[in-house]
Amino acid sequence: MTFLPRRSAMLAFALAACAESQKKPEQPAMPAATLPAASPLAAAPAIAPNGKTDPLLIPWDGPWGGVPPFGKFKVADIEKAVEDGMAQNLLEIDQLAGNPQAPDYDNTIVAFERAGQSFNRAVSVYGVYTSTMNDDEMQKIQTSLSPKLAEFQDKIYQNKKLFERVAAVYAKRDSLKLSPEQQRLLWLDYTGFVRQGAKLGDAAKKKLSDLNQELATSSTRFTQNLLAEEGSQMVLIDNEADLAGLSPGLREQAAQAAASHAKPGQWAILNTRSSTDPFLTFSARRELREKVWRMFIMRGDNGDAHDNNATIAKMLDLRLQKARLLGYPTYAHWKLEDQMAKTPERTIELMEAVWKPAVARVHEEVADMQALANKDRRAKIKIEPWDYRYYAEKVRKAKYDLDENDTKPYLQLEKLREGMFHVAGELFGFKFVPITDGSVPVYQEDVRVWEVQGEGGKHVGLWYFDPYARAGKNSGAWMNEYRSQQRVIGDVPVIVSNNANFVKGKPGEPVLISWDDATTLFHEFGHALHGLNSNVTYPSLAGTNVPRDYVEFPSQLLERWLSTRQVLNKYAVHYQTGQPIPEALVKKIEKSKTFNQGFITVEYLSAALIDMKLHLLPPTSDPRQFEKDTLTSLGMPAELVMRHRTAQFHHVFGDGYEAGYYSYLWADTLSADAYEAFTEASGPYDKGVAKRLRDDIFSVGNTVDPADGYRAFRGRDPGIGALMRKRGFASPASHASN
Repeated sequence: MTFLPRRSAMLAFALAACAESQKKPEQPAMPAATLPAASPLAAAPAIAPNGKTDPLLIPWDGPWGGVPPFGKFKVADIEKAVEDGMAQNLLEIDQLAGNPQAPDYDNTIVAFERAGQSFNRAVSVYGVYTSTMNDDEMQKIQTSLSPKLAEFQDKIYQNKKLFERVAAVYAKRDSLKLSPEQQRLLWLDYTGFVRQGAKLGDAAKKKLSDLNQELATSSTRFTQNLLAEEGSQMVLIDNEADLAGLSPGLREQAAQAAASHAKPGQWAILNTRSSTDPFLTFSARRELREKVWRMFIMRGDNGDAHDNNATIAKMLDLRLQKARLLGYPTYAHWKLEDQMAKTPERTIELMEAVWKPAVARVHEEVADMQALANKDRRAKIKIEPWDYRYYAEKVRKAKYDLDENDTKPYLQLEKLREGMFHVAGELFGFKFVPITDGSVPVYQEDVRVWEVQGEGGKHVGLWYFDPYARAGKNSGAWMNEYRSQQRVIGDVPVIVSNNANFVKGKPGEPVLISWDDATTLFHEFGHALHGLNSNVTYPSLAGTNVPRDYVEFPSQLLERWLSTRQVLNKYAVHYQTGQPIPEALVKKIEKSKTFNQGFITVEYLSAALIDMKLHLLPPTSDPRQFEKDTLTSLGMPAELVMRHRTAQFHHVFGDGYEAGYYSYLWADTLSADAYEAFTEASGPYDKGVAKRLRDDIFSVGNTVDPADGYRAFRGRDPGIGALMRKRGFASPASHASN
């Protein structure tokens, strides 16, 4: 998911609407009459060219501090609204920079926080549409706006007078008697400007702006190429015998998918993970498994009009040019400077510590699968990548008397949603109240909204849920933040959303999902809870606006509550009988927790290592060959591929995770260690540990250094031991991630 750790990246979502995402949100307006005379927010109201107020720019109306104005505009209106919002924001910035009063914290730093409200409202809606409603019309708008948004950001961060004011406040910081949160914001603002080129000369600034615009255009091209192939490619099945191995539920989903693509009477395996993974796990037709696998892993790499290799090569070169212009040896060194890891070398140290035991485990897993395959002497097969999930499921059945079809009848999407609400209530005291009176408009009929209440029924925020796949929607699952919590202009509540791509079933029938999908559901909800718990003053520091290698920590931690007894006993109920999941099945799930961890870890780590090496080594002109050569040097097992091959690596080329995909492992080191704080106490619902989790992690946003926040929660730095225990690997005694 895309996160904006600071205002310096406030357009990352807008520049590359993504499959795992969050953005710098809008800030509700304060009446102009109450603003200081010098405030840039006393600017002209949001008026459209036709003389009417633009619903995409004016303060949101409706309950709870206002809600997004879905239904009050046309898609065609979005481009002009974003352009007008940029123009107004730049006017505000010029007024701020030209303030005749001596720069101080309020008239410079706080004023910078207040600026851009109209723009943020428009770009929030733009982000929703580019990630969830990205049809041909919206893609044209995105192509047009991407370079303009990059240029807009540079105009702010290369504004010499504005930076001089920020630098002047920063220079006298020790005499200002600022609170810790104010000190943090000031430091992040100053370093953010510097990292975005504020100290460069005019010619270098122009070069940097050109590079950023080219990168934005290329990123949009990458995303749209991928979206085109995911939306148009599928494997059609017209012979029911070729559905051998698939459960009735999976067959029905495939039939629904075909019907939705005007292929009634057939079955379709769509080019998305939620469609291909179940097929690869259960289909008994090996030749079809290979066909589906090749379709999925070749996205963006087919040598056609949507091939991404040339775009990737160009982006890598542009990123290196940018890094060197800013004074860094590689793009990875620039990117990691303000992250928890600080240097690429530290990330590689962690990844390599896990890589060797994970590869060793893969070899063990393959041996188990090959032994099982050898029992069928007629087949005479060698395990290939399209066999891995299929035979792994058979091994799980043989070793643990457990397969996915045992658990899936108990994993109903809506019941698990209720289970997530239960966890949020137990850990944080939240209550989710459905809004069904039409007071909150939505952008698509399947989207639903809940009010989130805290203690005493106090309004906390809104939670939007968009669970189903459709044309024009990015694949995967992610969290959006439409509006951050803040107290700069009133007490503003947060608005967040969770988005997924489950195949919608027949009306009235429950959607059954896999254990992996259920885990992802809890993961993304963890991001939402991170936003909903926010309790800070400044929007740039709110919720998930933290370093990227820290932002995945709360979400990966929340995954652990899926398998707690409270959730399984009450919300994992059979879709036909309503009976809770049997105790014997729960024990099998617990016993198999470390099963297939070699595959899971190597699949992920290979992608993370490729990402880091792409941004550490000289740019390649042939990404496909670079991927092949690098994996060979790493000793990549031949029986599996990267979770995201380079040509389809949306995190890295469309989603802001470049030189940052290691973040999931870094964060899981924290999450594994943090969960042991609960198990060392009275268990996963221990009230004391939950309070520390909220006070020191979920509520503080970026108001404290993440390492300090973690130490406040845990009482010490994390080590790698808990991570290795979680995955069932031997723990290197000498290595620690702190």
